[in-house]
Amino acid sequence: MENNRKEPAHKLFVVSGGRGVAGHTMVQSLLIQYPDNKIQVIIIPNVQSNEKIKEAVLRAKKANALITHTMVNSALRHELLKACREEDVKQIDFMGPLANYLEDKIGLKSVNVPGLYRRINAQYYDRIEAIEYAMNQDDGLNPRRLKDAEIVLTGVSRSGKTPLSVYMSMFGWKVANVPLVKGIAPPEELFHVDPRRVFGLSINLTYLVAQRHKRLSQLGYGDNPSYTDKRNVSDELHYAKMIFDRGGFTVINVTNKPIETSANEIIGHIYDRFGELERKHQKPPEN
Repeated sequence: MENNRKEPAHKLFVVSGGRGVAGHTMVQSLLIQYPDNKIQVIIIPNVQSNEKIKEAVLRAKKANALITHTMVNSALRHELLKACREEDVKQIDFMGPLANYLEDKIGLKSVNVPGLYRRINAQYYDRIEAIEYAMNQDDGLNPRRLKDAEIVLTGVSRSGKTPLSVYMSMFGWKVANVPLVKGIAPPEELFHVDPRRVFGLSINLTYLVAQRHKRLSQLGYGDNPSYTDKRNVSDELHYAKMIFDRGGFTVINVTNKPIETSANEIIGHIYDRFGELERKHQKPPEN
């Protein structure tokens, strides 16, 4: 009788005093060279005490897993090495040899602060996280995550939601956008967001129709009357205004405006409403 059971995946633990991003990246950079691997990579972050070290080592022992680690705190790194020896758990030290060289051969002294690189480069990481968020929330995707947005844009098709959300995300703002389509109710989550963070994009009828014709031409499509007919488009705009009014959203007129101008107007409202709490991000340059 043929055995169809899958072999259990090997497990590899990434132990870190911080978030474990560096160790995880190093491991995955190597594993990608072995596309047939069945290795399960598990991050154990924020290991900053002897108790946490013992827990991690015992967990690895139980799972018969290899530990890789990026412990920058020398005392905790030595404690981890000791615990691995005592429990006969195999380990690979990503940081120790280089740290020993810097300290013993060059004479440098470590400040032993986990997560320091990310803290110093927080603005860069915030920007990357914001861009990823904007991409994952584009055009109404993942409405359950709207609660995590710092800014939500909503409006009809071709009102500029996507380019505006991506532009602001490059300055560290987590921006979601929700399309409004006449006859289709927007996600209920839109009305659960703090309305002070939601901005309805208003746009002139003639300008919007011209933008839609331009888009169809760029895509190589013929005319689509339901998409470009002025009466239909006017109905869409009236529907969008009803949604803006229902939610109590701030309306921003984006007709023929540069992205920078609209972005600064929106971020200005956020600053006024939430003060210094929101000044952790950059503000786009004035146009």
